Amino acid sequence: MAILLLGGNGFIGSHLAEALSARGDRVVVLDARAPRTDTQWRGIDYRRADPFAADALDAALADCDIVVHLASATTPATADADPVRDVEANLIGTLRLLEAMRRHGRRRLIYLSSGGTVYGNPTGLPVAESHALNPICAYGVVKVAVEHCIRIQADAGMLDPVVVRPSNPYGERQAASRAQGLIGIAMMRLLKGAPVQLWGDGGHVRDFLHVDDLVRLLVTAVHGNVSGVFNAGGGQGHRLDEVCALIERAAGTPLRIERLPARRFDVREIVLDIRAARDAFGWAPSIPLSDGVLRTWQILSRGARAVPYPPQRPSASTL
Repeated sequence: MAILLLGGNGFIGSHLAEALSARGDRVVVLDARAPRTDTQWRGIDYRRADPFAADALDAALADCDIVVHLASATTPATADADPVRDVEANLIGTLRLLEAMRRHGRRRLIYLSSGGTVYGNPTGLPVAESHALNPICAYGVVKVAVEHCIRIQADAGMLDPVVVRPSNPYGERQAASRAQGLIGIAMMRLLKGAPVQLWGDGGHVRDFLHVDDLVRLLVTAVHGNVSGVFNAGGGQGHRLDEVCALIERAAGTPLRIERLPARRFDVREIVLDIRAARDAFGWAPSIPLSDGVLRTWQILSRGARAVPYPPQRPSASTL
């Protein structure tokens, strides 16, 4: 099986590339950036190019059966500041991908959407896939638009898609430079002795999912024959001040928190209902947030590439 990963050099994509390659799949990565140095690329066909360029897509799709679309040039914060770029890079780019897939007769598509933004402020928790899509940020609007474009082609019989709506992924390789992902950003700033910016009163609730659990779901989707839309979350909500406390516990050091006014594009609470993914794929998250935070801190602070799960817990004297 040959699999094309658009955006395979990113936080999630690099983990997925390694996991698929380890299974014996042929993996082609299409990414505009130079290969990251913290990933095992041996046996992976890495092609540095604009992932939405027609010539690069045509060459890659000639060799691949399945497409996993992870490419994104924006975050919620950057999309809100420059929504035109978000549309041009992510929506128009995806339309180019869908057209290229049609030219090559490729039907199987796994698309990574955003469970944290597409629903907006939900009417109740946990949020199932059937909840109305009512994003309150530009990033979520574009994710919904992409989902609709995929659904239209699926309804026309041209695509066999899986849309995965992850909550808040975290873990090894999460880049603090992208200004997305509290856990990775807070840990990197703690290591640098810098304050951690926290928007709002710390009471915003988020659903966190370790990248290893998300990758397990994506691998299952790639190798399965199920289609549809699926939430992917940790199954529990956590206040942001609670998450900061977990980071402090793992590091044994207090965070210097710089409190800022709440941002208008941040939903107040989001927890995803993950029963559909469980029923369709036999999947469930396996890494509790406390263990995942500790593991992530161990990797970042020691400069290691991997720490076996479950991680060694600090003794009571270090808590």
